[in-house]
Amino acid sequence: MQPTIECFTLGPWATNCYLVHDTQRKRCWIADASFEPEPLIDRVRELGLVPDAIVLTHAHLDHIAGVRQVKEAFPEATIWIHEAEHKWLTDPVLNLSAAAGLPVTAPECDRVLFSGETVELGGENWEVRHTPGHSPGGIALVHKKTRRAIVGDTLFAASVGRTDFPGCDPSRLEKSIRKQLYTLPDDTLILPGHGPSTTIGREKASNPFVPGR
Repeated sequence: MQPTIECFTLGPWATNCYLVHDTQRKRCWIADASFEPEPLIDRVRELGLVPDAIVLTHAHLDHIAGVRQVKEAFPEATIWIHEAEHKWLTDPVLNLSAAAGLPVTAPECDRVLFSGETVELGGENWEVRHTPGHSPGGIALVHKKTRRAIVGDTLFAASVGRTDFPGCDPSRLEKSIRKQLYTLPDDTLILPGHGPSTTIGREKASNPFVPGR
């Protein structure tokens, strides 16, 4: 049975956070947790699910602001993030929350992730792809069996992640999109950190910032 993915658009930056679950197994995991995560928490409880993990696509404030609250609601859930950004969780300067005037800290991570590894979440295998550019430790989580990818702020419908923050690198972002995302099948559904979903084929054909070759 394929996992169900529900999107919750949360907080002042309309950040997409995802609940990935299998109601038969009663297991789930959460991708990113923004400000005001109560709707996501309520949904987990409504379905009677047990969260395995809170997996962070990157550690900018709008993707981590709700981690502490989610962790308090589900203490058994572990926190996962790419090795390049694990220190950002506890540093408001690095996660940009200090500059925004909204200092945010999250609990320390329980597991650091590495590019190319396959991790089990909710009883399913997901591939971790390192996608630096918008931030040094950005990742995409790819479910090859159902051709779906949670990509954070690397790629959007008709757009790409910002590269004007500290730690950004526009050339690395383009390389990440071309090598880590555009190499996925064209019908792969892209679930981004902001805005509507899209597909790899659609972005290769029409994305004005990183057109397919």
